[in-house]
Amino acid sequence: MKAHTRETQATMTPQKSLQYLKEGNQRFQNNLKANRNLLEQVNDTSDGQFPFATILSCIDSRVSAELVFDQGLGDIFSVRIAGNFVNVDILGSMEFASKLAGTKLIVVLGHTSCGAVKGACDDAKLGNLTAMLSKIKPAVNAVEEPKDPSLRNSKNIEFVDNVSHMNVHLTIDRIHAESPVLSEMEKNGEIMIIGAMYDINTGAVTFFE
Repeated sequence: MKAHTRETQATMTPQKSLQYLKEGNQRFQNNLKANRNLLEQVNDTSDGQFPFATILSCIDSRVSAELVFDQGLGDIFSVRIAGNFVNVDILGSMEFASKLAGTKLIVVLGHTSCGAVKGACDDAKLGNLTAMLSKIKPAVNAVEEPKDPSLRNSKNIEFVDNVSHMNVHLTIDRIHAESPVLSEMEKNGEIMIIGAMYDINTGAVTFFE
């Protein structure tokens, strides 16, 4: 499989880009890989890059977007931060990726048993981590059940995963609210912004459609 060129990127639509990621994740689950020569892709991308998607995911070592979607060099922009939330810098990166570099799809990828979400559920405090986890607290507060405080912590994995799911939705809401550039592109059909969850137990990605 060759690296994307300006010409192949131009043929990609948001829907086709999503299908590419779905097919890649299916290969990953089946322990298969597309036939690609990475060193050849190094050479092919030396004069430019033409990715088709931008993935915002957690720093979790088990959730590498390139691996779980079986993508090669030059295929996707990968933005990683604990808890996969957005800030001004990340929004700017996404705007660059979509408006200037031509990606057709933005995926906000959460995952099960997320350590950052667990920290937010437990109201953990540690140096700069305290401020970072505060970005995830709105998702914790938005999940109404269970109401029993003793069940609203990291020991309740169902609650943790529900918060992760909610965090993806709220992150997409923030993208729409805080990036007129991306919102306009989506309204014009130039890009798609979609959420997804990665299951660390199975390797499967479920898209919110």
